[in-house]
Amino acid sequence: MSLKDQINADIKKAMLAKEKERLTALRAIKSMIMLAETEKGAAEEISTDSEMKLLMKAAKQRKDSIALYREQGRDDLADIEQSEFEIISEYLPKQLSEAELKAELQKVIAEIGASGPQDMGKVMGAATKALAGKADGKAISAMVKTLLS
Repeated sequence: MSLKDQINADIKKAMLAKEKERLTALRAIKSMIMLAETEKGAAEEISTDSEMKLLMKAAKQRKDSIALYREQGRDDLADIEQSEFEIISEYLPKQLSEAELKAELQKVIAEIGASGPQDMGKVMGAATKALAGKADGKAISAMVKTLLS
């Protein structure tokens, strides 16, 4: 079942259960998918990889909003964004723990043969492809810096 079909089914469930917050988050995801499908030059159905990128983008937007709202003392808005982030996270693959991320990055570094900070670009390119959806870009970058220095 594609992400679009899953979201549509979950929207129906949320409507029947009268879960307002869940419905709002699911509609936001559906909107992003529909926009991606109607973009100029886009294929009729978006790929699983594209769906994952959309979800990652939505999750990152929510994280950034949460941080901004908390910084400005708007906990009411931050709580709304937090609940949407948690709902979006349900559709993302399980995030790697710090130890798992370190092990995966060590494999990537060994495959590339990186030896120092000057190879960070090569490692980051390979690592972001290999770990797409499984880890945040900031976490990957921080761990790569640590491992290469």
